Amino acid sequence: MSERNVRVAAVQAAPVFLDREATLAKACALILEAGRNGARLVVLPEAFVPSFPLWVAGGSTGSRPDPMETHSLYAELLANAVDVPGPATAALGGAAREAGAHVIVGVNERNADASGASMYNTVLYFDDEGALLGKHRKLVPTMSERLVWTPGDGSTLSAFDTAIGKLGALICWENYMPLARFALYAWGTQIYAAPTWDSQPRWLETMDHIAFEGGCYVIGCCQVVHRDDIPDRYGFKRGLVEARGEWVNAGNSVITAPWQVLAGPVACREEVLYADLDLSKLGLAKSRLDAAGHYARPDVFSLTVNRSPRPMVRTVLDPPERPD
Repeated sequence: MSERNVRVAAVQAAPVFLDREATLAKACALILEAGRNGARLVVLPEAFVPSFPLWVAGGSTGSRPDPMETHSLYAELLANAVDVPGPATAALGGAAREAGAHVIVGVNERNADASGASMYNTVLYFDDEGALLGKHRKLVPTMSERLVWTPGDGSTLSAFDTAIGKLGALICWENYMPLARFALYAWGTQIYAAPTWDSQPRWLETMDHIAFEGGCYVIGCCQVVHRDDIPDRYGFKRGLVEARGEWVNAGNSVITAPWQVLAGPVACREEVLYADLDLSKLGLAKSRLDAAGHYARPDVFSLTVNRSPRPMVRTVLDPPERPD
């Protein structure tokens, strides 16, 4: 039986750019702060540890770094990426346990199960005892993100039963994939996390849409990045700031219900947003529209989700020799 009333927190903050250990320390401190303020679920932004790859986010050709800098930035991000499981997940789990809160956090995950030289855009789920419940790897990196991240497979598309309700998450523009959203609705997601880099007005409209369509609470959580958060030694910084302005990303994190916005949006500052969610009210929302229930037509439309792992190498044992 899940809790009926749940305080949740959306952490809008900047990472310490391309510094895994410093960003982990900041993330853990923010988790503890939210826990002290009564949060039972803490959501941190997309690719928070150690940073979103800002050099692919310029928005104009002139703001792109030169190819050699792109290669060196990739190598620096890889050196600061997260192994799952590993020391970084142990630190985050420890913070979740100390805070007494479930945590959903975005990381750059190294593909330690294969070459060790590629990365996934991943969200991690922890329970309030610090256990790593699972992860989700972004299925489709968006546009120039494909220079950095490799696509995940369907094996990590999940919703998790917890003491505070069923949790699910899609990353940034995965939330524009109708079938992925429908899968989370059909699996009974009650608290839907949307860690993101997008802070545009249309994104806020998307958060409202998902809350109404899915009959769920939605936590849209974004990094907020000021130009001073990017060290001057990086050559791409000038073009990025020229393209995007003083606030490279304004944030605009928000927590919304099917019937109204509960907290935010907040722009151009670091802040932890809080909202108290009453899960018993979701039944009222779904009495009007249950997209994966009475408002579905499985006799007309069907969805198949391939959740089979897709490893780089499959080992097949040699067949036994036939007797003469």
